[in-house]
Amino acid sequence: MMQQYLRIKAEQPGMLLLYRMGDFYELFFDDAARASELLDIVLTSRGSSAGEPIPMAGIPVHALEQYLIKLVNQDQAVAICEQIGEPGKTKGPVERKVVRIVTPGTLTDEALLNERQDNLLVALYQDSNIYGLATLALSSGHFVIQECQDHEALLDELARIGPAEILVQQHTDWSLGNLQKTIRQVSASFYNTDTVAQTLCEHFAGEDLASLGCANLEVATVAAACLLRYAADTQRSGLPHIQKLHIEYRHQHLVLDPASRRNLEIDVNLNGGRDNTLLAVLDNCGTAMGARLLRHWLHTPLRDHDAIGQRLHVVGILLDHHAFEDIRASLCRIGDIERILARLALGSARPRDLLRLGVALASLPQLRTQLQPFDSPLLHRLVKEIGEFPEIVKLLNRALANEPPQSIRDGGVIRTGYDGPLDKLRQLSDNAGDYLVKLEVREQSRTGIPKLRVRYNRVHGYYIEISKAQTGDIPSDYSRRQTLKNVERYITPELKTLEDQVLGAKEKALALEKALYEDLLNRLKEHLAPLQTCSRALAQLDVLNNFAERAHALNLTSAVLSDTPGIQIRDGRHLIVEKNIGKAFIPNDIDLDQDRRMLIITGPNMGGKSTYMRQTAIIALLAHTGSFVPATSATIGPMDRIFTRIGAADDLAGGRSTFMVEMSETANILKHATTQSLTLLDEIGRGTSTFDGLSLAWACAEHLAGSVGAYTLFATHYFELTSLADHIDSVANVHLQAIEHGHKIVFMYQVKPGPASQSYGLQVAALAGVPKEVLAGARSKLVELENQYDDANNTGPDRELMGVFADKKTSPEWVTELRNMKLDEMSPRQALEGLYKLQRRAAQDVEK
Repeated sequence: MMQQYLRIKAEQPGMLLLYRMGDFYELFFDDAARASELLDIVLTSRGSSAGEPIPMAGIPVHALEQYLIKLVNQDQAVAICEQIGEPGKTKGPVERKVVRIVTPGTLTDEALLNERQDNLLVALYQDSNIYGLATLALSSGHFVIQECQDHEALLDELARIGPAEILVQQHTDWSLGNLQKTIRQVSASFYNTDTVAQTLCEHFAGEDLASLGCANLEVATVAAACLLRYAADTQRSGLPHIQKLHIEYRHQHLVLDPASRRNLEIDVNLNGGRDNTLLAVLDNCGTAMGARLLRHWLHTPLRDHDAIGQRLHVVGILLDHHAFEDIRASLCRIGDIERILARLALGSARPRDLLRLGVALASLPQLRTQLQPFDSPLLHRLVKEIGEFPEIVKLLNRALANEPPQSIRDGGVIRTGYDGPLDKLRQLSDNAGDYLVKLEVREQSRTGIPKLRVRYNRVHGYYIEISKAQTGDIPSDYSRRQTLKNVERYITPELKTLEDQVLGAKEKALALEKALYEDLLNRLKEHLAPLQTCSRALAQLDVLNNFAERAHALNLTSAVLSDTPGIQIRDGRHLIVEKNIGKAFIPNDIDLDQDRRMLIITGPNMGGKSTYMRQTAIIALLAHTGSFVPATSATIGPMDRIFTRIGAADDLAGGRSTFMVEMSETANILKHATTQSLTLLDEIGRGTSTFDGLSLAWACAEHLAGSVGAYTLFATHYFELTSLADHIDSVANVHLQAIEHGHKIVFMYQVKPGPASQSYGLQVAALAGVPKEVLAGARSKLVELENQYDDANNTGPDRELMGVFADKKTSPEWVTELRNMKLDEMSPRQALEGLYKLQRRAAQDVEK
């Protein structure tokens, strides 16, 4: 047995081998020690090798899934080796073989997957500076290839995809940042470049790569062939559910880099959780496959205005007719047939999968009737693709029991009346119970032992059980079968004959039922292509219907995608913040066009600058998915990318400081932004000295406004930057309004024209709970620094440097007098008179 184990283990390098032995999966040698640590299971031993005990650990067969989840979550690959022969029918150990390999990217079991998130496997290949990338969702069959022209584009795409596992060729080096841990190096045989065309054409039934539309993607097709070979190897079967090769091009969708996806909290918040994200607010889909597609749409916003317009048209129709509630109810009855079909194709569909499939398909006629009245080319196409499958529904209703067990293993799946021979075998087995009751009564009478029992267990079969105290006068035809502490068990010729008939019938019935189930799976596979088309159409309908429901619930409106450059938003809101603040959200406008491309945004911390910038980007992103947006109106011109440089975080693992991360992200924006890009920059330069930071911020803003001409929202506390509006026509100043009362501050969260008057840093510090004595010291130091600043107004190198960026600041007497006014001790009339007086003095200063 151990020789068999070692032979099979040698064929699965780098994986944990689960070796089936009866009711357990056993692991040996290093695998056992590793599994004991990873799974917290007992490490024992069995036999010896070279005089040393062989380490062994095991997990029960019935608990396989729960242990697989733990292993996969720790990025382990697991080979599952099953007994395929029957014990006792061959010399030597029972025949075994690896039936599948489970890795983080090849999960298909329902219990191992997040139902509302795709589990994606990616293969990479590099040739010169071109990167080939192939992506597979094995649990649905969706297969995509593309090429990236540089390493930064590759990282952007991987951030968009979010793979669970990345395949690369052995002995090649890759730098993939946070995704490094998902890399799995595979044999060079998977990357055989000589058989790429053969592999792809055989699978997708193409004459050549040109017929598949990918003849010009020489690098991506190598990755694609690797991915197909690897997936087939792990499943130890064909992959009939992978029926189409999709090609994506980077220019087809709005590009976001990894930092922008993180900062906009599309589906992961800044703390790494799933709550309070854009997806969490938007996902009210009726099916899990719809939720997965929604996530994909949010990460892959379109640039094609016609395609977006078709989506918006459908959302508008469903919203106007208030049809979304009934449609969602119908979709909820359909469930996740996409993944059921994948398991069907791979031969791992369970009886309850088929039961759910039948219920789903039976719901389609009602859903199609609900959609018939609406006039939309996209809806008409979806209705056609959804189709109806009455023959399959009829077959499943006839074949499956009303409440089949989870597995075919113990029978009871096939409905009575589906197959005559199966019914006869079951009848023989089922009638045995009545016969045994009569036999027990007869034997009690024959032996005079009222407590005699006729029983059955799986190990010993049928037997007559008598207590030892009553075994003195048993009939001569009783043969002892088993002796226990207090009872003896016997068999008679009559009971043995019944046992042979009944157990033979049970075995034959179970074998026949398994064969009938396999035949049912094969008959369903014949309809796989139209069923998959149906599932994809249902997912699209679910997302569009979800957009309509969310538009109604969240007060969203349809955006206008224009060919004229600009971004005009009225009463824009931030969906995530609005959901969580517990009070009315203050909406704001934004106006950017051909002549007004940059807003310098000033105002206090906590005043809403970052929220204002993020909501603009989120509205633009949503508009490009086909969703309605949180605004009373929004018109958005051509857009190619969204960049965000917001927030502060270091990269300790990569050895980069907060400032280095900030500069890297800023450099990426400066290199790749175009006139059609939306760029958000917050507090550029704050991680270094004042003059260094100010100089960098000035130069970045000037470059984006002048040389690039990108749509830019530039938030800063460097008030000197507000003078850019005096030098560059496309730059304008806005500020977030706040009102100071004594030493307190009230945020108005309203965007107003012009620069802010001050930063209110001390007031915000007070709100944060900084001790009063520290704040008092800060105020004293602030006055001292402001006086020094005034004294050096016309002298010194610092003043000369600051003059490059901004007009000289002055602190006239009337400002000091205004600062010292005790408003709390004045009547409204006194305060008003004082204000008029100071206004006249200010006017005199201006005239001077």
